[in-house]
Amino acid sequence: MKNFMTEFKKFISRGNVMDMAIGIIIGGAFTNIISSFVADIINPILGLFGGVNFDQWQLHLLGDVTLNYGKFLTAVINFLIMALVLFVILKAFNKTAQKLTRQALDAPPTTKKCPYCKSTIDIAATRCPHCTSVLEDSAFIAENA
Repeated sequence: MKNFMTEFKKFISRGNVMDMAIGIIIGGAFTNIISSFVADIINPILGLFGGVNFDQWQLHLLGDVTLNYGKFLTAVINFLIMALVLFVILKAFNKTAQKLTRQALDAPPTTKKCPYCKSTIDIAATRCPHCTSVLEDSAFIAENA
């Protein structure tokens, strides 16, 4: 049982679990914001054109039983707005990440591979710090000749 609790503590304290928990909490708060946006702003504006608020659309079945399809339409609008907002956020994030990657690829290299031991070494090295081989790089010789 002690081993189980130790493993559980390690699992809970890992960063990705904490990130997921924070994401769920923020997602719940974000859902409330979008729901309020749809119910308090979008539906009244659409109600101006349709003459009635979506939430009030319902079909009376038997007695007091009603089918509230207007609330379902509101939920669909909530989902579509949430999906649109997430799409725009992810698109901006991906575009920024792509720019950063492109900048990193366009930057001149700062390292090279040793032709003898294949270790990564500084671009200006004339001797490999790993295998101590003398590096006779043609670019280095041309620059310093």
